Amino acid sequence: MNTTRTLCFVIAALASYAALVYRLSQARRSWKDSAYRTLITTLVLQCLTFTMGAVAMGGGSILGVGNLAILLMHLSAVAFCVSAQIILLRWAASDETTARRARRWIVTGFVLNTLLVALFLLADGPDRPQTDFDTGSGRPLVLVYLLAFIVSQAVPCVTIFRQCGPYARMTDNAPLRQALRTLSAAAVILFLYCTARTVNILTAAAGVDIGPWKLASNVFSALGIVVLSLGLTNSSWGPAATRLLDWAHAYRSYRALYPLWRDLYESSPDIALEPPGASVSDLDYRLHRRVVEIRDGWRDLRPYIDRAAPGTHLPGAAAEGAGTEQRQAVTEAAQIKRALSAKRAGTVPRDNKDAGDFDDRNTDNFGAEVAWLTRVAAAYSKLGEAS
Repeated sequence: MNTTRTLCFVIAALASYAALVYRLSQARRSWKDSAYRTLITTLVLQCLTFTMGAVAMGGGSILGVGNLAILLMHLSAVAFCVSAQIILLRWAASDETTARRARRWIVTGFVLNTLLVALFLLADGPDRPQTDFDTGSGRPLVLVYLLAFIVSQAVPCVTIFRQCGPYARMTDNAPLRQALRTLSAAAVILFLYCTARTVNILTAAAGVDIGPWKLASNVFSALGIVVLSLGLTNSSWGPAATRLLDWAHAYRSYRALYPLWRDLYESSPDIALEPPGASVSDLDYRLHRRVVEIRDGWRDLRPYIDRAAPGTHLPGAAAEGAGTEQRQAVTEAAQIKRALSAKRAGTVPRDNKDAGDFDDRNTDNFGAEVAWLTRVAAAYSKLGEAS
C-alpha cells in the first residue's frame, strides 16, 4: 500500500515539474506579465508539495525535526491552492477588484498556515508516529489539524469550480477557455480527493477499516494534479496540440480516400492536376486536391451510372444499425463500382445520369464534404472486400 501511495506522489511530482519546466521555457518573453509570474509561483509550490509528499513517504526527519516533511507538504499545499486561486482571478481580469480579492486570499492562506503550524506544535507533531498524520489515530488535536488542512484544500476546489464556468463563457480566447474547463475538471477530481481523505480519517477514528479503499485519496490526488498541470499549461501548448490533432484527422481522411481516388484516377487520369506523390508536406493542399479529383472522376462516370440498378447494402454485420447517411453512402459507392466496370467494358446504360441529374452535395462546407466522401470511400472499400 505504501508503494502505491509513494508512486502516486511521484507521478504528481513529475507532472508538476514537467509543467514548471515547460512554463519556464517561456520566461524570456513572458516574465514581465504578473499573471505569468503568479503561474510560476503556483507551479513551484505545486512541485514543493508533492516533493515533500514523496520525501515524507520515505520516513525519517528533516533538519532533525520529525514529520517536518509532512508539515511542509501541507503548508505548501495551502499556499499552492491560494496561488492557483489568484492565477485564476488574474486570468479572468486585472482590475482593482481582482487585486483586492487576491490580497484576501493571501491573508487567508497566511492565517490557515499559521493555524496549521500552531496545531502541529500543540499536537506534539515532531514526536508523533508518522501514521498519526495519515489517519489521526484518534488524537483530537491531530484530527483537528488534518480536518483543518482538508478544509483548506476543499474550499479552493469549490471556488475554482464555480468560477471556471462563468470565466470560460466570458472569454473569446479558445485556448484559455479550454484551460479553464480543464481546471474545472481538476477541481472536481481534487474535491474527490478531499472527500476520500475525510472518509479515511473519520473511518479510522471510528475504528472502521476500509482496506485498500484508503488508496482512493492518493489516486484522486495524483490524477487531479496531472489534470491541473495540463490546465495550467494548456493556454500555451493547447493551440499546437489542436493543430496536431487537425493534421492527424486530415491525414486519416487523406488515407481513407485513397482507394476510391486510386480507382477513379486509373479510370480518368486527367483528373489529376499533377502526378500523384506520396509526400504529405502540404497536407491541406493535397487533401483539397484529392477531394476535387474524386468529384471530377465521379462526374466523368455519369454516362456509366445506371439509374435503374437496384440498391446495394453492406453484407452481414456491417449493415446492422446503418443509418440513412450510411445506406446512401453504400448506394453511391456501389454506383461508382458498377460505373467503373461499365466504363472498362464500354457499356453505357440506357437510363444513366448523363442528363445532368448528378447528386452533388453542397460543397461550401469542406469539412462536411470530406466527411461524406470518407463515408463513401469506406463503403467502397468494404464492397471491394465483399466482392
